[in-house]
Amino acid sequence: MRCVIMQPTYLPWMGYFDLIAQSDVFVLLDTVQFEKQSWQQRNRIKTAQGALWLTVPVLRRLESRIHEVQIDPRADLLRKHWGTIEMAYRSTPHFATFAPALRALYEREWTYLAELNCAFIQVLCDLLGVQATLVRASQLPPLPGKREGLIIALCQYFGASEFLSAAGARDYLCDETPFVEAGITLRFHHYCHPVYPQKYGEFMPYLSVIDLLFNAGNQSLKVILSGRRESLPLAGAEGIVMAPEA
Repeated sequence: MRCVIMQPTYLPWMGYFDLIAQSDVFVLLDTVQFEKQSWQQRNRIKTAQGALWLTVPVLRRLESRIHEVQIDPRADLLRKHWGTIEMAYRSTPHFATFAPALRALYEREWTYLAELNCAFIQVLCDLLGVQATLVRASQLPPLPGKREGLIIALCQYFGASEFLSAAGARDYLCDETPFVEAGITLRFHHYCHPVYPQKYGEFMPYLSVIDLLFNAGNQSLKVILSGRRESLPLAGAEGIVMAPEA
C-alpha cells in the first residue's frame, strides 16, 4: 500500500492530483502549523493581464494548526474569487461544463479554511476523474512524532509499505534510515509539467488545476498523467526540479 501525505492547499496545481492518483490513501495533513501567505490559502490563475493570485482571507492566531484556521467573515473576497474566475475562463472551451460544480462551492458558507480546501480537492478529483481515498489527519486518533516521525506513524496507521513524498520534502527527509527501520520504502514524486492549450498568449505553468480543467476538459487527467515520471529514491531525488508548491 502506498501512502501520500500533503497539506490541504487551495485550488492545487496538477502535480498535486498526480500524487493523489498514485496513492492508495492520501492524507490531508491539516494538523500541522498554518503558514500565512502559503499555498494553504492561495493559488494562481491566468488572466488576460497575466498570473493572478487568489487568496482566501483568514483569521489567524499564533501557532494555529491548519484545521483551526477560520476564514475571515468580514471579507467578501472568497465570493469575489468566483467572479474573477468566471471573467478569466468563461470563454474557454469547457467552462460551461465544469463551472456549475465549482460555482456551487463558492456559493456555500465556509467557516474553516481546511474544510474549504478539502471540499475543493474532493470535487476537483471528481471532475478530473481521479480515484481518491482522502483522509483528513485531524479526523484520525492523535499520532506521535513530528516531521518524518509523524509521517512514519501515519504510514503505520494505514499499514502502508511505501511513502511517496512531494519533491520539496527532500530537504528535511534527508535520512531514510527511520523509514528503512520501520519497513517503509521512501520514494519522491518526479513530475515534468506538461504543456496544454491555454488562453492569453504564452504558456504559463504551475497554475491552479482549474486552468487545465477549463481549457482541456475531459482530457485533463490524460494531460496530468503525461507529466508523471518514475518516482525516485532519496539518492536520485536531488536532480528533481521542484514545483513552487511541491
